[in-house]
Amino acid sequence: MESVFKIGDQVNCKKFGSLQKDFIGTIEKIYDNSAMVSIDKFDESDAVAVADFHNRAIVRLDSIKKRAVKG
Repeated sequence: MESVFKIGDQVNCKKFGSLQKDFIGTIEKIYDNSAMVSIDKFDESDAVAVADFHNRAIVRLDSIKKRAVKG
């Protein structure tokens, strides 16, 4: 099954683990059921967790929504 996501897509991701709020990221790599996402925009309360993750996270594909393209 081909993924609806592509490398470079901006996405909204649901919170998980030690992250308390949803975040915005960019897909860097796609796996079978998940994607590696660089964490671009996040709530300040999650700054320590994001730093611990080195600004990246593996997120389930069903927890990601593609961001609307403006223009």
